[in-house]
Amino acid sequence: MVRIESLLSARLFLAPQVVGQRLYFVSNLSGHLSLYAMDHGGSVPEPLLPPDVVLQNPHLVGGYLYYAFPTLGKILVMLDDNGDENYQPVWIPLEGGVPEPAFGDAFARYRVHLLAPDGEKNTAYFAAESRDAQLVEAYQADLANGVLLKLRESPWGSYPSGNSDDHARVVLIDGYTVGDHVLYLWEKEKGEARLLFGTPLEQRTEGQVVPLNGISDCTFVAGDRSLLFITTLFEDTVGLGCFDLANPQEVKPVAIDGAVHQGLGELTGLEHLTGDRYLLTFNIDGCSWAYEGVYDHAARTMRLDRVLVGQGELANGVLESMRYDKAGDRYALSFSTATSPTQIYTLEGPDRQVIRHTRERILGIPQEWLSAGEDASFISFDGLRISARLYLPAEKLGFKPPYPLVYYVHGGPQSQERPDFAWFSMPLIQFLTLNGFAVFVPNVRGSTGYGLSYTKKVDRDWGGDDRLDHVYAMTEVLPKDKRLDTSRAGVVGRSYGGYMTLTLAARHPELWKAACDMFGPYDLLTFMERIPETWKPYFAIAVGDPQKEEDRKFLVERSPRTYMHQLACPLLVIQGANDPRVVERESRDLVERLRAEGKQIEYLMFEDEGHDVLKYKNRVRCYNAITDFFKRHLMA
Repeated sequence: MVRIESLLSARLFLAPQVVGQRLYFVSNLSGHLSLYAMDHGGSVPEPLLPPDVVLQNPHLVGGYLYYAFPTLGKILVMLDDNGDENYQPVWIPLEGGVPEPAFGDAFARYRVHLLAPDGEKNTAYFAAESRDAQLVEAYQADLANGVLLKLRESPWGSYPSGNSDDHARVVLIDGYTVGDHVLYLWEKEKGEARLLFGTPLEQRTEGQVVPLNGISDCTFVAGDRSLLFITTLFEDTVGLGCFDLANPQEVKPVAIDGAVHQGLGELTGLEHLTGDRYLLTFNIDGCSWAYEGVYDHAARTMRLDRVLVGQGELANGVLESMRYDKAGDRYALSFSTATSPTQIYTLEGPDRQVIRHTRERILGIPQEWLSAGEDASFISFDGLRISARLYLPAEKLGFKPPYPLVYYVHGGPQSQERPDFAWFSMPLIQFLTLNGFAVFVPNVRGSTGYGLSYTKKVDRDWGGDDRLDHVYAMTEVLPKDKRLDTSRAGVVGRSYGGYMTLTLAARHPELWKAACDMFGPYDLLTFMERIPETWKPYFAIAVGDPQKEEDRKFLVERSPRTYMHQLACPLLVIQGANDPRVVERESRDLVERLRAEGKQIEYLMFEDEGHDVLKYKNRVRCYNAITDFFKRHLMA
């Protein structure tokens, strides 16, 4: 019998940063995420935080989880309390120590995100979300002197997205929904921010169509007279653009030459390295590619001249993070695949030699037992192509088709399921296949990775056409695969995936024999009342405004609560007590109602988790609970 402990024996190695002859990284070596350091070239990892201090999943933080500032001799760490996501900046020495507040109680009533740290000038930026009002404040921090300078505030983010080398100019972005951005320019000389590009929401007339620009990752170029950035103005799958600061309304495309990848995907990141050299990252069919390139401003071209990730040892997987060390002209990165756990690498020297610093492996499970998955993309009910993967049990395990099916729905919804062993889902997918299940993982409309227009299809349509993609897959696509037994199907999802799990189980009860909801919204009205204050403006636009009568009716119509009386299969609900996104009361409302109605309902609540399950003992319990639940109801 395969044990989940075998899969989880592969510890996580995340967010590495190389400084001199030291490698800093986040790992769960102790059973929960913490910060460690080791010598470049290998040594026993040294814990840098007390054993009772727990770090959050870097995927959820929204910025840097930590950053080492060698000339200050300190590390800035963003701490929350067991998943409550109320991040606070704290200092520890480079050699480790007890965290001390970086700015006293200045951020006591804020959820703070660390952005754009500059290790040479000991400067960083913070986006501080108020916990009491619908307001986000942007700060520039002089870390050497502990001084905070407020740049701007806005209900829509005001997130720092680029600065001049001397930090005298900063681009701040308000984001209304995905791709709908407005840029402001803060200038030290003037001491204030001014509108730079886009039409602010308050200036728009009713019915006005504003082109989505998707501008982000801004870099000052041409002697700080122009701005280079990624944008969707010219390519739906994201490209490069630039404008002169003196004439920002005249945006010009920047051609990208030299890409060697093939497939469907997006440009995901642009980072200035030094001089005219840049790092560009792409998500192609869910897999990471990274290139170095040279920018020619006069010709408006970015010439890619070196593949860093996407070939050889760093192929067919996902970059968890990639940090450039300017002093050493090298990179530190964390990379994994569907069947290989996270490893730390550095890319060094003129030829960017790949050096692996960890040998993490899964214990007691032969590699050939793991499932790499196969493409299972399909054409949906209205002709739209839906990307998907199907994971099947390995033949050597001895399970015979047709296999019972677990249908996995990712969160977001504007996210993507990728071959990423660092994320919660991949160990679960592998454990299910090791226990004889087939696992179908679609990226239906609304997912990222396939162009902005695809991502935007879920705006103001939660539980609409996205739901119909799932129904079409279950009724018209998967039944044709003779390796699958869709009469023994269960559905599982986390966050928005939990919402969709509840929606599918309640609105289409004939499709399922079991369902597992992990911290999914049950009632969109109560969910939107309970989310953080700074999230409410976005959700009012992207999902529906509870203050408007027609939107309120729509939210009721799209809530799983409205259809839950139709639930016909057993339901497992999993929740973290400290979750600020989908609060525990939301799941408890669902559980209490179903228990009162005599439904088959199981409730697993973790007192020391938030919007994830991170601690080792909890992960063991969670993965076993889900798998045993599906074995009881799909294999009996």
